[in-house]
This record gives sequence, structure tokens and C-alpha cells, in this order.
Amino acid sequence: MSEQYLAPFINFQGRAREAMEFYHRVLGGNLDLQTLNKQGVPKPASPGDRISHARLEADGGLIIIASDGHPDYPAKVGDNLAIALGGTDRERLTRIFNDLREGGRIQMPLAKQPWGSAVGWLKDKFGIGWTVSIEQA
Repeated sequence: MSEQYLAPFINFQGRAREAMEFYHRVLGGNLDLQTLNKQGVPKPASPGDRISHARLEADGGLIIIASDGHPDYPAKVGDNLAIALGGTDRERLTRIFNDLREGGRIQMPLAKQPWGSAVGWLKDKFGIGWTVSIEQA
């Protein structure tokens, strides 16, 4: 059985480092802040870098995923929070992504990214945002 998670995905529109470091102080655990180099490959974020992916694995199994968002897709209040679903079971997660799109709208189809994961996002028929990540086993 593959490991899976379900967590909030928050677009902090440029304030991800500040927010995630705050949550890390409050919740404890491990914080990973990543940025992308010019080739789109992730690397640890230095101070001042735009955060492409932040993941806090807090004590007690709590997970928060976040980013600074993409400058071409500014988040509006209400669109800055989604549900992140991820894991390594490609078949199951692809099926879930396809089932969630029924009556909804795909915003980015599931596609392999430079860091190796396949990622896609959509709004379901209830207006809820989902980000699905299929990670390498």
C-alpha cells in the first residue's frame, strides 16, 4: 500500500516563508522550503527566494503545504486555499483526479513536472480547489 496524505494547500501570494515559519514555530516539526532554479528544478530556498513549494510536517502528523503562488495566476481571496492530495499510487490518484473533474473545471491537467512528480489542479463541481500530486515511489 502506498503512503498518501490529504492536507490544506495555501497560496500565500508572496508571504509563504513568513507564514510557514510562523506555523513551524507554533506547531513544531520539520519545515522544507523549496524554490526553482532557471531550469525549473527544485532547490532549497535561500532568504529572499520565491517559495515554489513549502511543506510543514508538524508534530502529531499534521501537514500544511503552501507556496508563494505563481505571478501569472494571482489568487483572489477564496481561491487561495485548496485541498492537496498526494502520494505514490499513480493509478489511484489519476482516477481520483479524473473523478473530481466531473462537473468541475481543470485548471492544469495532470502533467509531469521537472522535479519528477506529476501535478494537476482543478475546481470540483462545488467550487473546491484540489491540487493532486503523484510523487515518485
